[in-house]
Amino acid sequence: MSYKALYRVWRPQELQDVVGQEHITKTLHNALEQEKFSHAYLFSGPRGTGKTSAAKILAKAINCEQAPVREPCNECDACRGIADGSVVDIIEIDAASNNGVDEIRYIRDNVIAAPRDIRYKVYIIDEVHMLSTGAFNALLKTLEEPPKHAVFILATTEPHKIPLTIISRCQRFDFKRITAQDLVARMKYILQEQGWEAEDDALYLIARAAEGGMRDALSLLDQAVSFSENVITSDDVLAITGTVSQQFLTRVVRALKNSDTPAAVEAADAVIRDGKDPLQFMEDMIYYFRDMLLHKTAPRLDEIMERVTVDESFEEISEKTDMNWLYDVINRLNQYHQEMKWASHPKIFLEMALINICHQEETTSPVQVSGGETEEVPRLKEKVDQLEQKVKTLEQTSASPQPSAPAVETNKAAREQTAKNISAGLGGDGKTKEVMTKATKQELQLVSDQWSGVMKEVKQQSVPAHAWLSDAKPVVSDGETVLLAFQNEMHRNMVDTKFRPLVQGALENSVGKPLDVLTILAGQWEKLKEEFKKKQQGSEADSSEKEKEEESDPVVDEAVKLVGSELVEFEE
Repeated sequence: MSYKALYRVWRPQELQDVVGQEHITKTLHNALEQEKFSHAYLFSGPRGTGKTSAAKILAKAINCEQAPVREPCNECDACRGIADGSVVDIIEIDAASNNGVDEIRYIRDNVIAAPRDIRYKVYIIDEVHMLSTGAFNALLKTLEEPPKHAVFILATTEPHKIPLTIISRCQRFDFKRITAQDLVARMKYILQEQGWEAEDDALYLIARAAEGGMRDALSLLDQAVSFSENVITSDDVLAITGTVSQQFLTRVVRALKNSDTPAAVEAADAVIRDGKDPLQFMEDMIYYFRDMLLHKTAPRLDEIMERVTVDESFEEISEKTDMNWLYDVINRLNQYHQEMKWASHPKIFLEMALINICHQEETTSPVQVSGGETEEVPRLKEKVDQLEQKVKTLEQTSASPQPSAPAVETNKAAREQTAKNISAGLGGDGKTKEVMTKATKQELQLVSDQWSGVMKEVKQQSVPAHAWLSDAKPVVSDGETVLLAFQNEMHRNMVDTKFRPLVQGALENSVGKPLDVLTILAGQWEKLKEEFKKKQQGSEADSSEKEKEEESDPVVDEAVKLVGSELVEFEE
């Protein structure tokens, strides 16, 4: 078999060829040049990012006949022997299939022997997290005190599964995901060397599908070369990866925004008919909305987008999309995506998700009107006007000879009550201080103990309400009212103006009694709490001094001076 896969042909032979890991290659360069390399290394990171390649390059560099060198020469007998696997002193072990105590004991017994052909024995243990507990214990002593001629290089994708006693004896290097730009640059270099051609969009699609792994990217490139005829196109990559084009996703998103159910369901049917994976399509949609949210909130970070290239269509639909609608849609799609993973008919869940979103009304955040007021304040003012009109009607129709005074009092009381409601809804200090005066620790503890149940019930009734409320926590309660402190003003406004009845209902069901909800920002709460504490301390000091003054008696004081407080007794 003469053909070799691209990722094997283009495996890095020098540290400078390990793409996207400059923080590691620079450290190893300096260590090799100064001959300060460690006896044990731990290479951790996602698959296909160069861990095993770097281990082999390091093995060549420390055994190169030209050492000390920053890079192996790849020409001496040692370098060539290590590259083709003929040097027996470089031992590669796959811990996934050799994870027992016996295999590690074999290493421990043989590591003492001096190398035959080169200066250093190098043990490369791949997927080291798969070793059993007994195997780790057997390896521990060898790592702690290895012979001078031995170097251990451990590689893993799951470092959290390795005992800390092992990690502490290694010099650790964390490989990171390779950026799309670095992947594309490497693929362009390989295509140029091979004499092949590809569209830039096709390479970026491969880079996104590879999710930061060079091996995955080169495997997809290899597949695309075999699939395409002359030039690798975007359609070729979409066909082999099972993803859909950005234009198709934009068309689906436009259908969802316009509540065009037939168009959305036809799109789902087209995905299945074309042999695409429904799970992959759902994931692409989630990332599309994520990129839209990122573009709306941080437009300068377009380079970290996962699925979208910013064009006119994306700009247009992004400007017309509300943030709250985006939050809700992402939450809904994520829930359906989780359910689809275990469903025997994922197509049905895909169609349900699209239909559900089409029948969802697009929610909007509180719109600013004149004077910096929200829409809720004009509504409350309108209610006040309605109450005043009713009072006037009662004045005119009342049979009482002196209706004006009670009517005026009623009118005034109505206005005052409405003003109190407005102040309470917007976190007025007067109502807050009143609640703080009457509050008890027992009432707050009751609400705090049941808060998780409140959040659970709110989430069952409305996922957006749960998202807005997750920013809050109860800070004080007097048994009739509970004060919620919010970190974010937007979250507080949304709960105040839209989800207050839902939260109050959940509180009543969980606590067992009706509670009014009062909201405040966390910063304002801290200031108010400090002022309240100072005021309470001042009043306590005043009352203490007053008590002392009242209790003082000149006869008693004189008796204490004469005989001492120990001999003075009080009798009625």
